Amino acid sequence: MNKIEKIQNWLAENGQDIALVTDPKTIQYLTTFYSDPVERVLMMVIFKDHEPFIFGPALETEAIKDTGWTSPVYGYLDHEDPWVMIADRVHERNTADTHFAIEKNQLSVTRLEALQQVFPNADFSANLTPFVEQMRLIKSDDEIEKLKIAGKWDDFALQKGFEAVKVGKTEDQIAADLQYALMQNGIMELSFPSLVQAGAHAAEPHGATSENKVQNNQLVLFDLGTVWDGYISDASRTIAVGKPDEKSMDIYKVCLEAQLSAQAAAKPGVTAEELDKVARDVISKAGYGEYFIHRLGHGMGMSEHEFPSIMAGNKMELQPGMCFSIEPGIYIPNVAGVRIEDCVHITENGCEPFTHTTKELRYIEQ
Repeated sequence: MNKIEKIQNWLAENGQDIALVTDPKTIQYLTTFYSDPVERVLMMVIFKDHEPFIFGPALETEAIKDTGWTSPVYGYLDHEDPWVMIADRVHERNTADTHFAIEKNQLSVTRLEALQQVFPNADFSANLTPFVEQMRLIKSDDEIEKLKIAGKWDDFALQKGFEAVKVGKTEDQIAADLQYALMQNGIMELSFPSLVQAGAHAAEPHGATSENKVQNNQLVLFDLGTVWDGYISDASRTIAVGKPDEKSMDIYKVCLEAQLSAQAAAKPGVTAEELDKVARDVISKAGYGEYFIHRLGHGMGMSEHEFPSIMAGNKMELQPGMCFSIEPGIYIPNVAGVRIEDCVHITENGCEPFTHTTKELRYIEQ
């Protein structure tokens, strides 16, 4: 049974007639075609008992066909009303009142209201998102192989980033150097904008790479990801320039222990919240608990943040084929920030990381 047939079965079993797939990543998962339509409409319409179709901007129709998609593709021009056109195509196949399942985590209120205008008697209460999340949760052998290749390029990028570090160089310049090295090797797509943060700037876990300059005797944090055939990598490392102060070194030591402990504990049967607790207990015991201010990890695959969250309150048991990050961090404002991360996949009796750059503290002498 292929992926689309699984959705058709779900529709039938749940009393639904049509699934409206609007997340570009879900469309990619189902078809291999990916495009960010920005303000335009891209939708895959899956019927429980009819052939599916893809509807999108006219400028995308040939690209969709080029992926090998053999079912109907319908395009619209910018001046045309996409919602009326979608309704016309649906009514060609099913004129009865319908029950629609939508991706509630992705479909905007404005677009839902547009659909309600053209399907005034329809029911849009069913949520397709949890089923899609479950489909994507366990990766196939082919998916894991793609994630491994993405991980190799992430290791390459980290190495190039480390080589680019120099006192007086800005975070932006270091990020540009590592990204150029990737491009020279044909890796043109990143999982997310490369993050390089030096010194106290790294205490902002969602801060952006900036014109902040690397100084001697401080830590530098890297968070990088690459894309291979639609699948992403994501890894963080923190290195030392010169000889950082004792506090920074202690933060690093504790964060490393937390990351290694959690990675060693990740195996089938352990719950997501238990794994989070392994790392959190290490950091709390060392007196830094208040500075670990995010979950331990997130699912990953075609997107950098997927279902599930590895965090307190999530009692989901880990299963072979699940892929997620293990990334404890300690962020002390005006002092330093450290994060160490590998993404892993659960095996029959443990886990294996996709990235292999050493986590022993690397020193850059200046």
